[in-house]
Parts: sequence; structure tokens; C-alpha cells
Amino acid sequence: MRRRHANLTRIRTLDPERDWLDIYQTMLRLEFPWDMKLGLNLAFNRSFSIPAIAAVHTATGELTERTQKRVDDTGLLMYEMVLNGFDQPRGREALRRVNQIHRPYDIPNEDYLYVLGCLVVIPTRWLQRYGWRRPCCHERRATHLFYRELGRRMGITDIPGTYEEFETWFDAYDAAHLTPNDDAAAIERATRSLLLGRIPRPLAPLGDGLVSAMYDGRLRRATRVGAPAWPVRAGLHVALTLRARLQRWLGAPPKTPLFAAGIRTKTYPDAYEISELGPQPSATADRPGDQQEKCGNGGHGRVDAPSW
Repeated sequence: MRRRHANLTRIRTLDPERDWLDIYQTMLRLEFPWDMKLGLNLAFNRSFSIPAIAAVHTATGELTERTQKRVDDTGLLMYEMVLNGFDQPRGREALRRVNQIHRPYDIPNEDYLYVLGCLVVIPTRWLQRYGWRRPCCHERRATHLFYRELGRRMGITDIPGTYEEFETWFDAYDAAHLTPNDDAAAIERATRSLLLGRIPRPLAPLGDGLVSAMYDGRLRRATRVGAPAWPVRAGLHVALTLRARLQRWLGAPPKTPLFAAGIRTKTYPDAYEISELGPQPSATADRPGDQQEKCGNGGHGRVDAPSW
């Protein structure tokens, strides 16, 4: 048990106001690798389902017609920012690329805030329910601060000041705006494979039902997904709860951090350049906030490709 809690013991010695990147990296790479990846997948699925956001994505065709590349590109950009932070060359380059991709679209600040809220709240709630332990206050604070910094560098304003305040804002916005719409349904059908890939092979025949069981009622209604049979919902809950207990009592933290050996994706099996990720915008003139993201040229060049 002492080995199992070694990372938590170290995290509690850190200051989340200063060490938020270290703490968030530890959560993703050592403490909850499978759960965090799944939680982030669920967060992205939800963020695409607000009618206004879904309409933008179906109009571009990135998620419905070039699904695999869009999924891989999003994962790689997140990978670069989490593993390198926002001040190292590759992290800055990834952030600059994110801003370039979004620049052509007139997206309201509240919609950006909602996407940010999905990334803060949804994985945290998954851990609170199915993680081998619940995230501590340092981890919740670090998660909030990581995405607050990401939002600040994307020019997003009015970001709530604490995790709890963001959670309250998120729930209110989600309740008001996550409504049934055909665009969200089309995106969910196209991206369902993202979550099907997380289903263990022996359970593959139940894959569609298990994915639907991971959604709450509001998300299922928004994406026009039918409720799975209650034995599937109950079985998933029991299996995830049992898994968490076994990890708590029998498991040990992984010796090798997630992504330590690089990652592979279907789109980029060997290497990629950050400038290749995402659609190529028609206009690439930098806005004022991009200047600090451009500093240095170490973000360029090909590297072994990660797999999200």
C-alpha cells in the first residue's frame, strides 16, 4: 500500500499553485493513465455535442469525414502541451498551432469556456467515481490551473477561479445548452470508434452498449443515442468498481510513465510535424497573443509519433 500511494505522498508535498504541471503530468502518466485517457475522450465527445459547437464541426467535415486524422491531431496537440508544458519549445508550438486552427471561426467565449470545462470536470468526475482512489485537493487544483493557463493563452476570458466554481458554471451551462441536435448525433456516430477502442477485446460484442452506458442521460439525448439495457449499465458499473478496488489493493503504480517510449497513431505511424496537425487554415497571420507562443524554434522538426 505504501508503494501504491508513493505518488500521492509526493504530490502532497508539492504546491499546486506552483507545481500544477508536475502534478497534472503525474496524474496522466503514472497515477491514472487509463482512466485519464478515457475521461479525456469522454470530455471531447461531450464538448462536440453543444448545438453551436457541433454545427461548426459538421460544417468543416473534420470529425465526420476525416475522423481518424482529427482524433489523432487533437490527441497529439494535447500530448505536446501536457508533456512539454506551455513554456518549452514544443509545447509553445503546439499551443500556437491550436490558436491557428481556431482563428478562422467566430466562436463565442462561452463555447470555448464550455470545452475547457469539459476537460476540467469530466475526467475528474470519472476519477471520483471509478478511479482506484479519488483525486486529492492538490490534483483537482492542478487540473483547474493547467486548463486555466491553457485558456488564458488561447485568449479565453472569465475562467472561474477555482475547480469548484468551474464545476458549478459547467453544470449550469451544460443543463441549458446540451440539447438534442442532429449535428451532435452525426459526430457521435463518426467518433464512437474512439471509445470502442477502449473496450477490452473479450467485451467487444457488447461494445456499443458499453459506450452508451458511459454517457449520462443528457449526453445520450443530445446525441440521440438510445439508453442501453439495464444489465449492460449495471454490469459496466460493477466491473469498473471491481477494477478500481483491485487496483487499490493489489496494483502498483506503473514503472514506466505513459508515453515514455513515444506513441503511434494510425495517421502518423512513424513521425509527424506539429505544423501538419489539424486543417491548414486559409489565413495564418498571428494575432497579438501568439507572440509568446512563437518564441524559439525548437518546436519544429519531426519526432516519433504519439498515440492518444
